[in-house]
Amino acid sequence: MTSGLWELVLKGIWVTIQLLVFSALLAAAVSFVVGVARTHRLWIVRFLAGFYTEVFRGTSALVMIFWVFFVLPLAFGWQLVPLWAGTLALGLTYGAYGSEIVRGALNAVDPAQQEGGIALSFTPWQRLRLILLPQAVPEMIPPFSNLLVELLKGTALVSIMGMGDLAFSGQLVRLALQESAEIYTYILLIYFVIAFLLTRVMRGLEKKLKAGVGKAPERKKVVAEPVGTGVGGGVA
Repeated sequence: MTSGLWELVLKGIWVTIQLLVFSALLAAAVSFVVGVARTHRLWIVRFLAGFYTEVFRGTSALVMIFWVFFVLPLAFGWQLVPLWAGTLALGLTYGAYGSEIVRGALNAVDPAQQEGGIALSFTPWQRLRLILLPQAVPEMIPPFSNLLVELLKGTALVSIMGMGDLAFSGQLVRLALQESAEIYTYILLIYFVIAFLLTRVMRGLEKKLKAGVGKAPERKKVVAEPVGTGVGGGVA
């Protein structure tokens, strides 16, 4: 490929990373707000949070992007640029999946911890902030890592809006060179490298958070076996 085409691919990588970061931040905020609401003591709050989750989990992310980009302007009279339309659609969709991760992790905390907070006269917010979240967040990291990789792959959907992300840039390069195998192999490798780096970062974050609550994995100790003391081995 020529330098100009490589520059096009690099711009596509930058756009994909921006979309990933913005939509991940929105999805994380939605995940925690809706996930905590799913555990609220008021049934109406739980119902509304559950309704949101079911709606966005039950709809296609691709169709949601179409809806945000083409239908919202008709309803409100203003047009979102492709980057923010993709961020909104992906963030709300993947946030619905993330909310189930948050809800499950909060419910997995030992009920005795919650009871201890009540005995200490903690408010619900204090119990959430000081007791539940510090123990639940480290357990959320592995499923959130998988969800983040899925979100990365989902960013390719925004190419339908003509947005110059990695997938769209790869398509333009393919049309310019009339070479499919080489270009799409490069694109696959770039997505893999980004996903691999994301999982490494998330794994490091998981270890750090678990160490903060005393759950760091213990290293296995290898004890050398004295000579002649193995099974069936005696001293001659």
